[in-house]
Amino acid sequence: MNYLGLDKEKTKKTVDELNVLLADYHLYYQKLRNFHWNVIGKNFFDLHEKFEELYDEAKLKVDEIAERILTLRYTPISNLTDYLKTSNLKESKADLTDYEMIETLLKDHGTLLKQMRSVVETADKAGDEGTIDLIGAYIRELEKTSWMLDAWKMKTTDSHKSSKN
Repeated sequence: MNYLGLDKEKTKKTVDELNVLLADYHLYYQKLRNFHWNVIGKNFFDLHEKFEELYDEAKLKVDEIAERILTLRYTPISNLTDYLKTSNLKESKADLTDYEMIETLLKDHGTLLKQMRSVVETADKAGDEGTIDLIGAYIRELEKTSWMLDAWKMKTTDSHKSSKN
């Protein structure tokens, strides 16, 4: 770790958390592919396109997380068996309604955000600003995506809460 100036033992803990996030993102990616292929109904066109956009973004994050692990001089987990064992997420059926798909993704976003915050907390204890910066951007992006998906499922008669309440 001399070339990064990080403590190897503390960095190992960060890598362990990153490997969980990597597994989570693999399952999330595959779930998005599943939903992209299997969405039906009046929202097909919008959601088919949105799910493709989301799985393209997830695919990039999978690569960036794995490369961060390699930068820290560890090996990312890289097989499906380990992803299924390690991930906080579960696979989904293909026959969900569009609304159930969005609900499932929002639940997964909560799980991903929790894992990302764990990575940031662990990386902070290790003085690993590079990982904090990478994952901090992911948190911001996923929070915005979650807001948009949540807005999609709202009724037009719903409203946002006022900050005055």
